[in-house]
Parts: sequence; structure tokens; C-alpha cells
Amino acid sequence: MKGLIMRSTGSWYDIADEQGNKYIGRLRGKLKQEEMKSNNPIAVGDYVDFEIENVEQNTVLINDILERENYLIRQSTHRKNQAHIIAANIDQAMLIATLVFPRTSLGFIDRFLVSAEAYRIPTLVIFNKKDLLEGDGLVFQEELVEMYKKIGYESLAISALDKNDIQKINALLEGKKTLISGHSGVGKSTIINHIAPYLGLETGDISDYSLKGTHTTTFAEMFEIRPKTYLIDTPGIKELGLIDIEAEEISHFFPEMRERFGQCKYYNCTHLHEPDCAIVKAVENGEIAQSRYESYLSMVMGEDNRK
Repeated sequence: MKGLIMRSTGSWYDIADEQGNKYIGRLRGKLKQEEMKSNNPIAVGDYVDFEIENVEQNTVLINDILERENYLIRQSTHRKNQAHIIAANIDQAMLIATLVFPRTSLGFIDRFLVSAEAYRIPTLVIFNKKDLLEGDGLVFQEELVEMYKKIGYESLAISALDKNDIQKINALLEGKKTLISGHSGVGKSTIINHIAPYLGLETGDISDYSLKGTHTTTFAEMFEIRPKTYLIDTPGIKELGLIDIEAEEISHFFPEMRERFGQCKYYNCTHLHEPDCAIVKAVENGEIAQSRYESYLSMVMGEDNRK
């Protein structure tokens, strides 16, 4: 039988078959023993082959993971040589960011975009809590929205308290499997609750001391909010370490750099110190945002992945 992983707790999985029947499944022993680079061999969004284990308890055994169209991964927090798969087989990712309470760094946003670009996943950059900004803060936010739009990303500034803004987000989800991600406290669960209030997701407070959010989503879970429209809610990400991407490949996942390939003097230009580098010239001329170039440098140098 074929099923879709709707929820992962690490050892047990909620599975929906093609008729919409629900099961609780676990990995068959031999699949567990296979050497895997990931600390979670099965992710929400995976399609699996399974068989009934216990009819009365509605449990099944997962025999195989079907080939993925794509997936979004990050470096495991505890094991740097292992990956953690955030979700698989998604149509788009929606990164929720905030400039205050808590603040999402531009470096974190750009790392997320690079991770998505590496697996050809379209990404929307949504700045939430615009109602908490004023003056220069609002101007800066609008500049960021325009910057990301310019390089090809759908970007919006919203307030999760504004019904019109929620309607805009809702329209972007139609007919797709969308991963919603971001730091804890940026409003992921609040946005989902406004879109699908019957889910009743728990929301957390922001710590006055750290200005960081508290985790309310423990496990990744996918919800079908209407026919063929799915949302994947994920635990807040504190840091986003790149994995399986070599330093010399990183520029390939910056669209504004990729479109200038072939214009540098040297074919193997690292865009760091070489003469007649088209990327550096574009930064100097304001054609590539300074913040984006700084994010690139941070990734190439392997610096703090929370920045």
C-alpha cells in the first residue's frame, strides 16, 4: 500500500493512504539498520510503501521510502556530519521572518533561501508583525521586500492580525503543499490558526529576556486545509547549518550571482579576492545588495549559522 507521511514523532508516523484512511506506522527493522546520512530517515511529505501490521490497533509497517521529488534539509544540531530533513516533496516553502520581537537576521533568511535553491524549491519570504514597526523600521522592511522581489522571490510584509493580509497568504497556498518555517515566535502558528482556525494550534509567548520565541510545535505535521491544499507546520529553527553544499557551489544558489556567471575574468572565480570579478563589481555598483554578499561570505567562510 502507498501512503503519505502526515506527522513524524521520530519513531512513529501518521500516514494517510490514497483513499484518505489514517494509520500509525513504524519503520521495519531492516530499514532502520541501513546506513543513512540523515538523523530522520522519514520526513513529513514522504511517500512510503507499507503493509498492515495490526488491524485492531490500526498499525502498519513501513517497508520502503519512495523516491523524493525534492526535500529541504539542514545540518543536524547535535551531529554536524548528519542532516535533518525538514520536509519532502513540497511545492513551495514559506519563510516567516520578523524584524522585531524576535528579530530574524538577514543571514538566516539567505541561508534558508540557499538551502531551498539547492533543491529547486520556490520560496516566499513573508515579513510578519509589520504592525509593530513604524518610521525607519517600516521603510527598512519595505526595502527588504523589494530587494527579495528583485531577485525573484515572492515577498510580502504582513500582520497576522490583519484579515486582508491573511487572505493574501491564503491565496498563495491554493492547490499546493507548502512548508511554513522560521524562528520560534515569528507567528507561524498564529498565521495557520487564522487560515484554518479549526486546527487550534498552540501559540507561544516571546521571552522578555531573550526576545526569542518559545517552541510550541514539537513535531513536523502536515494538514490538508482544503482539497489538494496542504500546510506543513514545523518546529521553530534556531540555526540553519548548510550541508552537502561545497563552498565553491554556494554562489550557484544566489540567483543574482548565477545570472552573472561567465562575466568574471577567471572561470573558477570565488568572488572573494580575484581581480575583475563581476560579482564584486555588481556589489560595488549597487546591483547586488551588500547584505546578500555578506551572507555569501559568511556561508563560504563557514561562520555562525545563526547569523
